[in-house]
Amino acid sequence: MKKIIVTGCNGQLGRAINLELKDCSDIEFVNTDVGELDITDVDKVLKLAREVKPYAIINCAAHTGVDACEDEFDKAYRINAIGPRNLSIAASETGAKMVHISTDYVFDGKTDKPYYEFDKTNPEGVYGITKLAGESMVKDFARRYFILRTAWLYGDGKNFVRTMLRLSESNDKVRVVGDQVGSPTSAKELARSIAQLLFTENYGLFHATCEGSCSWAEFTKEIFRLAGKDTKVETITTEEFGAKAPRPAYSILENHMLKMTGGYGFADWRDALAVYMKESV
Repeated sequence: MKKIIVTGCNGQLGRAINLELKDCSDIEFVNTDVGELDITDVDKVLKLAREVKPYAIINCAAHTGVDACEDEFDKAYRINAIGPRNLSIAASETGAKMVHISTDYVFDGKTDKPYYEFDKTNPEGVYGITKLAGESMVKDFARRYFILRTAWLYGDGKNFVRTMLRLSESNDKVRVVGDQVGSPTSAKELARSIAQLLFTENYGLFHATCEGSCSWAEFTKEIFRLAGKDTKVETITTEEFGAKAPRPAYSILENHMLKMTGGYGFADWRDALAVYMKESV
């Protein structure tokens, strides 16, 4: 029986991974969230890993409040960098594979072409800085690892899709940013890519997003179209939106390594969204 420790199990990706692998008879999940395991405490992480002796550790835990991170550097660093370090140390000691999720925010978004895994990183906000530090920790302390950078994730839980649908119930018009471009990614698709990598020796750094791209405003229009909503979308600028933390204006990730090594082929973002809307909304 392969035991797999999942951190952040109640988040969108943690739930999707459990669902994706639920029919695997030789897998036993050890699901943890902040209440069961403090990943910033290396002693607690090591204690659990030594008891479980996991086949793999999948780290879905993160401080993802992009604006909150600007005021909470120490907290963000503990969760986004020290946490992955501790889990990687535990993975190395117990011989487990380490799976870590990172983000498009490791780039500054000041380009007009998709980012490859080997492109230079340059995070501008605390969230991206601490997530990049987490990547470095995994590389330094894990012997066998998969790092997957993803973007604009939505799944079972609080997310952009559900927020827009909720707003449409009480508003004839919503204002949405139109000058940030990325690839909306289904947690289901990301979980499938992890499941395919997990039982291989295809280690390394991967970009892992749905294919195609759009702005947040275009994403919203497609959500409303699929839901049969008449709510209008007013396109605004990032400056008009006024968020505290900087966002990458162009953060399309090219899934180059997955394509080069025979990894999972992600669905187009529109097709993945249609599946999500049919199954979950």
